[in-house]
Amino acid sequence: MQKTFPMYHNPVLLKESVDGLDVKKSGVYVDVTFGGGGHSKEILRRLGSQGRLFAFDQDEEAQVNSLEDERFTLIGENFRYITQFLKFYGIRKIDGILADFGVSSHQFDKAERGFSTRFDADLDMRMSNKNTLSAYEVVNNYSFDDLRRVLFDYGDLRNANAMAKTVVNGREENKIKTTEGLKEVLAKFLPEHKKHKILAQIYQAIRIEVNQEIEVIKEFLEQVPGLLEKGGRLSAISYHSLEDRLVKRFVRAGQFEGEPEKDFYGNIDVPMKKVGPLIVPSKEEIRENNRARSAKLRIAERI
Repeated sequence: MQKTFPMYHNPVLLKESVDGLDVKKSGVYVDVTFGGGGHSKEILRRLGSQGRLFAFDQDEEAQVNSLEDERFTLIGENFRYITQFLKFYGIRKIDGILADFGVSSHQFDKAERGFSTRFDADLDMRMSNKNTLSAYEVVNNYSFDDLRRVLFDYGDLRNANAMAKTVVNGREENKIKTTEGLKEVLAKFLPEHKKHKILAQIYQAIRIEVNQEIEVIKEFLEQVPGLLEKGGRLSAISYHSLEDRLVKRFVRAGQFEGEPEKDFYGNIDVPMKKVGPLIVPSKEEIRENNRARSAKLRIAERI
């Protein structure tokens, strides 16, 4: 039986993100968000015969894209377990990590996954079928306080309080089973001129909760300094301020909240240093790939 390969759009900031790794021919690298394999192919193109590339992707549909290359290993797991699985393969130190956070274009384009505001689908939004929490559970079983927290913290929705109350009241009559059903319950919050923007915020909030995206990125970033060789690079692409803030703050302060301790001279001991300025896509790339419009690339080096 012939494999069917999902269609993926061009990877965002391809050249810039792989340039940021400063790939060594014999180095060991990790692409923690494999997707369609675009970034991985470019890393392999720059590696020599002794180099190695490991990639992670928890999405079962992405795993059919695995590359036929003896230097390449695809690990079908969430990248929050990066250290654990690299150890399994005998890898304790690496020369670079590339992360392209967020949802792939393929996941948005596949209606039944429930990620897109364009289609009616079951409330799912799971990036992996192994995940027991779905959008249905969040919408129908979360308490008012938890729903409000999700909508406010992850969707930046000012009227999260009223929205959460409306969902709780709406689900008392009938369970909310589909994305269209959720839109109907929240219709009064969706004026036509702002409908798409507000829906995108609502979907983003629920998706982040379902997939524990913020916790995953935090756990991942905390492991990066221990994995990278001195001089090794992290190249991280973010798509919204929550992700970007985590990367920026971790690189600058080595933590996500509060102020780091300073020595007698006012210096802070951090494991990473930023390399170059923030990089954003060119107007030409945004024209060719609309998904790139909100992308931000930060590059950091292990001190």
